[in-house]
This record gives sequence, structure tokens and C-alpha cells, in this order.
Amino acid sequence: MRDGNCIFCKIANGEIPSATVYEDEIFRVILDLGPASRGHALILPKEHFKDLCEADPATMAKILPLAGKIGMAMKEKLGANGFNVVQNNGASAGQTVFHLHVHVIPRYEGGPVMVSWTPGEEEPKELEKIAEMIKKGL
Repeated sequence: MRDGNCIFCKIANGEIPSATVYEDEIFRVILDLGPASRGHALILPKEHFKDLCEADPATMAKILPLAGKIGMAMKEKLGANGFNVVQNNGASAGQTVFHLHVHVIPRYEGGPVMVSWTPGEEEPKELEKIAEMIKKGL
């Protein structure tokens, strides 16, 4: 299904031009207009899913291997030393376009610090409690 009001549906299905680096029957991969680094790409499913939780298992089974393929090409052709695979779910997680998409961000030696955090601390008893809460939701 597609959402006629979704800009990423329109881009993924070729209604709006983009710098496309890969396309098949399920996905279009484009360069991000506001890149975090040179070559930053977005994997866009052609079907509309609001986020990871709405996506079907068949789409999700193909998206991570595609991210790896794109990341390897970034290392080989752009000289990236590594890459991040980022997928935001919900506004509080940084999602701004509510169409499932995966960022593949090439990383370069000496480049800016991205996708990092300062590790916190948690008591073992609290970790056990949190683990049990999550298990109950599965």
C-alpha cells in the first residue's frame, strides 16, 4: 500500500526525482538531501510503513542485508572507513518522516562524532526487573 500524502512514498516510487544509488522492486536507495556525511543514503521501501513496528517480515528480512551492501560500496568507492546503520522510530527517537527508512551513514577517519552516547550505569537488580518487563511484552 502507498500513502498519497507521503513524500517518501513519492520519492521511493519515482514520482519525485532523487539521487538514486540502488533500486529494485521493493526498495529505492537515495542520497539524503541533508547528509550527516558524504554519501549518506536512505533505504526507502516502496510500500508505506509508518515505522519498523508496522513493516512486514519479508521487507524487514531484506532491509539489513541491503544496508550492508550499500555500506560496503561506500567503503570501497567513497573511501569510508566504516558506516552506521540507523533507524529511528517515533518522534522522540528522532523520526521526522513517518515512512520507514534506514539511514546508511558512511564514516570517515577524523570525521565528526555521530551516533554515540555516554554509557550509563544500572544496578543488576534493576536490569533484571527491566528485562522481565520487556519479556512480558514479547
